[in-house]
Amino acid sequence: MASFSPRELIVLSRIPGIGSLRLRNLVSRFGNPRAIALASARELSETEGIDRKAALAITQFARSPAAEAAGALADDQLRRLARASGRMITFWDDEYPAHLKRIYDPPAFLFVRGGFVQADESSLAIVGTRSPTPYGTTMAERFASGLARLGLTIVSGLARGIDTVAHNAALRAGGRTLAVIGSGIDVIYPAENKTLASRIAEQGAVVSEYLMGAKPDAVNFPRRNRIISGICLGTLIIESGVDGGAMITAATALDQNREVFAIPSALKERPSGTNRLIKEAKALLAESIEDILAELGPRLTTSPLPPARPAEDLSLFERRIYDAMEEQPLHIDQIAARSGLTTADTLVHLLSLEFKGAVRQMAGKIFVKT
Repeated sequence: MASFSPRELIVLSRIPGIGSLRLRNLVSRFGNPRAIALASARELSETEGIDRKAALAITQFARSPAAEAAGALADDQLRRLARASGRMITFWDDEYPAHLKRIYDPPAFLFVRGGFVQADESSLAIVGTRSPTPYGTTMAERFASGLARLGLTIVSGLARGIDTVAHNAALRAGGRTLAVIGSGIDVIYPAENKTLASRIAEQGAVVSEYLMGAKPDAVNFPRRNRIISGICLGTLIIESGVDGGAMITAATALDQNREVFAIPSALKERPSGTNRLIKEAKALLAESIEDILAELGPRLTTSPLPPARPAEDLSLFERRIYDAMEEQPLHIDQIAARSGLTTADTLVHLLSLEFKGAVRQMAGKIFVKT
């Protein structure tokens, strides 16, 4: 890599008009910050993407009070990063996600809690509505957990709804998951996902291109979405309206020449974004995990996780209820009928099974094996 420290990259990024593309080009051409500081406007303007206006901005910045202020900001950023147990990964580091390097506008650096590993090159984004139906929740859980068990890294945006379901399902399956957020990695949004973010950092990474302390402003999320799709081989859309944020992620994935998959939604009065993607042939129909594997298979380099251990140390009635359940979610009344127990007794034993990690309760007194 060119000899730029994280501090120097942050300082350069504060020059007006110097975004990720120009920053990468400057680093590639000059190799170190001193060479940039000593370069004339003419030499700077010979850099790809640097016009005369940008070149003058760079030369003026180096001699202005703004440079000192940028240095102070960079020092503060690095202190905040250390307090958050995070670090900065640059475009030139080996750990920087390989797929992300190939998009049109990759960030010059990322703030990360956790880390990337080689296995993350086999990843799929799962995104969708913030207000999923029970069907959407079930589909997100099924696909995220099944793909995670096969060794794929599940990527999403830590938002309420489908994103949260996908992250949790991947973690429960023992797999890896990455959360790409539209704020600083020290500003978790929504606030109720702070614990989830900490778990993700232990079993994957929380990632952002935004400075420490950055608020989750609405304008941040469309740019965030290009990173979600850019890290991955493909993106799966689950229950999105035609104007939903997940549709922006689908569009960025298509622009990046990545696969887009969609699970069909039930017909209702409101138009469905997922159904429109399928109808317009912008997304491949995903009725099962196999549909995704059939498309991505040749590009995957995953190793399935060890199979989950069957539920152990169950009482007679717990075993009876557990064996009466299927891989599909069931309502408590169905489970009671299959097990031959009363609904009240079934509920008591289901809660015990949930405590042991053998089953999980969903909304509406619906239970599913973990």
